[in-house]
Amino acid sequence: MINVSHSGSKSLMIRFPLMKELGAIVGIVVFFILFSVLSDRFLSIDNLASIFTMASELGIVAIGITLLMISGEFDLSVGSVYAVVPMVMAILINKGQPDGIALIISLLLGASLGLLNGIVTLKTGIPSFITTLGTMMFWRGILLAVTGGFPIMLERSSEVLNVFGGRIVGGLRYSGVWFIVLAVVFWIILERTCYGNWVFATGGNLGAAKALGIPTDRVKIVNFVISSLLAGLAGITTFGRFKIVDPTLGQGMELEAIASAVIGGTLLSGGFGSVLGTFIGAFMIGMVRSGLVLAGAPAYWYRAFIGVILIVAAIINARIRKKVAG
Repeated sequence: MINVSHSGSKSLMIRFPLMKELGAIVGIVVFFILFSVLSDRFLSIDNLASIFTMASELGIVAIGITLLMISGEFDLSVGSVYAVVPMVMAILINKGQPDGIALIISLLLGASLGLLNGIVTLKTGIPSFITTLGTMMFWRGILLAVTGGFPIMLERSSEVLNVFGGRIVGGLRYSGVWFIVLAVVFWIILERTCYGNWVFATGGNLGAAKALGIPTDRVKIVNFVISSLLAGLAGITTFGRFKIVDPTLGQGMELEAIASAVIGGTLLSGGFGSVLGTFIGAFMIGMVRSGLVLAGAPAYWYRAFIGVILIVAAIINARIRKKVAG
């Protein structure tokens, strides 16, 4: 007679070291304990709500980056799109456009920017790193030129914006709800659908994926669109929180989004990754940002911490990938 409980726990012990999210899970537990000890304010309701908000706005961007990285591409323009989309929405609302129309136009613009990245990359054959580096600089320059470097403030209240960045209760905001819903939706897409298999196959072995009849170009273009669309949506949640858009909004966001994905188990080489891991990775970055401030560390230590965490996570991910392949 088989001991079901014993065999189940043994199976879990075997699977745990092979989990894509292992580095992120261990890291978030370690930092949670560390910052809880260093500051008695870390576990306060207000601080946890603040971490959730920061993680949500970053995490929405990182989910799109994760899909794109798994399929073997990059998008460095998400930080600029994060600012362009809410800036356009702010201009349209201030000019008298209905909130819903302004939202739709802005999100369509975000999707179009992703489509442009995908078409240029795949039709010209240049690396997506170069394509999106160029569009990152181009759109940021356009923003600065249009605004003269000055922020644009919302001139009237907007119920539509409140649905994206407003408060639910206390310090909790709707951006957190959007983050959770999007994480669940894209986890299902990646892990439970044919399209998810196409994404992993495209990034894992492009030649084999094409030989199997997978429309790899279409998969990559769709992921470019998703990446920019989610970046724009995240920008709108930030706009909904502050009711003002600065042309420098989102600078460095692309690197933090990639860091969230890598910390969560996504490989830079493609074909391996996890939306759940990215979800945890975004929370870890938000936790480190808040924890260092509460611990009294200088602000510049934040980047140093994230850099070290990123390198360690990349090493862990590479080893897990080798074990899984073995």
